[in-house]
Amino acid sequence: MTIGYNKPLYILPFDHRSSFEKGLFGWTGKLTEEQTEKIAQSKAVIYDAFKLSVDKGVSKEHSGILVDPQFGAAILRDARTNGYITCMPSEKSGQAEFQFEYGSDYEAEIEKFNPNFIKALVRYNPEDDAALNKRQSERLKDLSETAHKHSRFFMFELLVPPTAEQSERLKGNQNVYDTKLRPALMAAAIQELQNRGVEPDVWKIEGLDHREDCVEIVKVAQRDGRGDVGCIILGRGSNAEKVVEWLTIAATVPGFIGFAVGRTSFWDPLVALRDGKVSREKAVEDIADRFMKWTQVFMDAAKA
Repeated sequence: MTIGYNKPLYILPFDHRSSFEKGLFGWTGKLTEEQTEKIAQSKAVIYDAFKLSVDKGVSKEHSGILVDPQFGAAILRDARTNGYITCMPSEKSGQAEFQFEYGSDYEAEIEKFNPNFIKALVRYNPEDDAALNKRQSERLKDLSETAHKHSRFFMFELLVPPTAEQSERLKGNQNVYDTKLRPALMAAAIQELQNRGVEPDVWKIEGLDHREDCVEIVKVAQRDGRGDVGCIILGRGSNAEKVVEWLTIAATVPGFIGFAVGRTSFWDPLVALRDGKVSREKAVEDIADRFMKWTQVFMDAAKA
């Protein structure tokens, strides 16, 4: 299988686990069956919104979902049966270091659900602890090779949190970090991971405020014969205005093929549903409207 995926790709991700348990419902500890079912029902709302957006004209060929088997096993199976693009996470939720959700059995678990993409969310700062980065790289190389062995696409969600030293140097100013330091660190991380045998088909990239930074990321992602590798922008749970800004910037750069915007799409409607302020039908419509908006924004900016 050649490395890369260069068709448009618009993803509605709702593979969040700990943020549903703790953030949406305020639960800690081992979940009861009832609590597990409640989260699964919330994810079914998002899936229905995705299907509604396709019914209303979002491209089925280029759109997909990213959902976890823990709460979304039925959704993954249904989506695969109905010909939607499916993406499945491989990482344990909420960990500082990348660990496989299913340990050494992860390959068999992926095969159960037969997703188009297997995704890894990884916190990787090239100036962080070298031993940590080496351990993560080794696991991710294994995942990369496993995905391609089974003719699956590998999606890599790269988060580059500041090290303690970097934070101190910038006096804790997150905005300065995001605009001045993070873009170069992301490019360095991509290059380092590639050099260690990690070969994603799609890189999920945190929003960038400057077009030249997007250009640089694509250049590194596609270097040395990787011309078909695609990049997509993720929403970082930011407000709608910021997401629109990131999408508009990235869409103008060849190599950025789409986006994955989760919490900004579904969080407020699910909170309103949880609190009894809207009906399930209204929550579905609101999430679908947001996903359709991101798709339109990206497509319009790409054409401009």
